Amino acid sequence: MKLSTKGRYGLKAMFELALHFGKGPLPLKDIAEKQNISEHYLEQLIATLKKDSLVNSVRGAQGGYLLAKEPKNITVGDIIRSLEGSIAPSDCVIEGEAVDCPKGEYCVTRGVWMKIRDSINDVIDSLTLQDMVDEQKNIDGNYMYYI
Repeated sequence: MKLSTKGRYGLKAMFELALHFGKGPLPLKDIAEKQNISEHYLEQLIATLKKDSLVNSVRGAQGGYLLAKEPKNITVGDIIRSLEGSIAPSDCVIEGEAVDCPKGEYCVTRGVWMKIRDSINDVIDSLTLQDMVDEQKNIDGNYMYYI
């Protein structure tokens, strides 16, 4: 299972907003440059994230985008589901959809797909943007400088 660019780039954009949290709105152009994402494509992703109340926009010369909630209150799962939809390795285990399989009630592989889906959901719902920011700070703090 592989996420599309929507999920991958959307998470990168939200991470950039989390790094900038509390410093005011960040222009779309800056997010695109810092995360190496097409500005046009990013506009589409931000529109979806805004619709799902994960980002807010500020108009004007000093405008841009900012997180709608604190980074500790936005999970990776929130972002991925906003942009990708339900996370499921097979169509027969998409949450909220009826199983359209004649063998669904006694299918052993369906049970495997459900366990994979649940494991992925557990991981992405346990990670927040704040966890990512903290990890970046940890990485940045481990550089050795020599004179």
